[in-house]
Amino acid sequence: MRRPCKVAAALLCLAVLLLLYLLAGSAAPPPAPSAAARRPPRLGRSPPRRSPAGGGSARKPGEQRHPKEPSSLQCMHLAVVACGDRLEETLIMLKSAVLFSNRRLCFHIFAEDSLKPEFEKKLKEWPASYTKKFESNFYPITFSVGNAQEWKKLFKPCAAQRLFLPVILKDVDSLLYVDTDVLFLRPIDDIWHLLREFNSTQLAAMAPEHEVPKIGWYSRFARHPFYGATGVNSGVMLMNLTRIRSTHFKNSLIPGGLTWEEMLYPLYQKYKNYITWGDQDLLNIIFYFNPECLYVFPCQWNYRPDHCMYGSNCRGAEQEGVSILHGNRGVYHDDKQPTFRALYEVIRDFPFEDNLFQSLYYPLQSKFLDTVHTLCGRIPQVFLKQIEKTMKKVYENRVIVYLGANHRY
Repeated sequence: MRRPCKVAAALLCLAVLLLLYLLAGSAAPPPAPSAAARRPPRLGRSPPRRSPAGGGSARKPGEQRHPKEPSSLQCMHLAVVACGDRLEETLIMLKSAVLFSNRRLCFHIFAEDSLKPEFEKKLKEWPASYTKKFESNFYPITFSVGNAQEWKKLFKPCAAQRLFLPVILKDVDSLLYVDTDVLFLRPIDDIWHLLREFNSTQLAAMAPEHEVPKIGWYSRFARHPFYGATGVNSGVMLMNLTRIRSTHFKNSLIPGGLTWEEMLYPLYQKYKNYITWGDQDLLNIIFYFNPECLYVFPCQWNYRPDHCMYGSNCRGAEQEGVSILHGNRGVYHDDKQPTFRALYEVIRDFPFEDNLFQSLYYPLQSKFLDTVHTLCGRIPQVFLKQIEKTMKKVYENRVIVYLGANHRY
């Protein structure tokens, strides 16, 4: 009678997993990319042509096979710059990346010398089941051109470092840069796939600074050129570094083009008395003169308090949910936007190997009940939709593995 008991126990466990899956809702998880879609193009070959949804020119992939890296070890490159008191914030961002992503990650952490030992210590404390999903590389804060002290004090401490990533990371083809106050609510794999949507001239991607020009900051107050109708926000920036390094950019300095590194310091010198948001303003100026080089992704990939604090104005997030949360203005650490703070605290406090439903999703729902007095708190589904999809995918995979293991008996 022992074998029937084991079978009954196995079926009971399966039933529990399926019940958890059903509790998550009825929306289907995003389809996994095909093997062909995951395979990066060979260097020097033209990509297959297709018509993107909504029309436009045929795409040319931005992600290319790294010549020094075997395909089995390829990873998604994630860069962040941390100075001052940004240690915890950066670690929570990295935690969200590891929690939800599928492919291996390569972290490029630019930090002050005093922070490096703490980063290394904290990352080593994570469970082995998660540390095997990433490798970490540390770099000092350095600026290859101009006055280092000027760059370091531009806007926020060390923020200008992101401008020098193409110069420093010479062996990296493509990269996702994020600010420390970013949280991933779905796999990084999904934004990484946007590299394949770049056409032949695009080399970077960012989201608009605002959705409504009449109330946007750049459209009302900027004293310098900026991209498009509302400018772009550089807190989440996807880059094809190979293309950036090989491009000569149009500019307001000389009639001919300049390389990225040649352009940075003269551009800063020309506009330093007119910029407010530091390196982000410089990026807006660069892409004002080179609009064909920028791919603009929708607001759900860089969702900030401005998208809900005066009323919901990010249609993409309303339809698909928030993909990447950007808690600028310090909202993770004060009471002005409790919905953003709730997400930060739940991910911070989540024990790595606990049940996602019990220790992340349900505490989040509970905290959201205390935020309904704010406009952001009245649209919880916008913040939860992608997390629900991601968790369902995790449990689906576990059910498949479980069934496969028991099928062998």
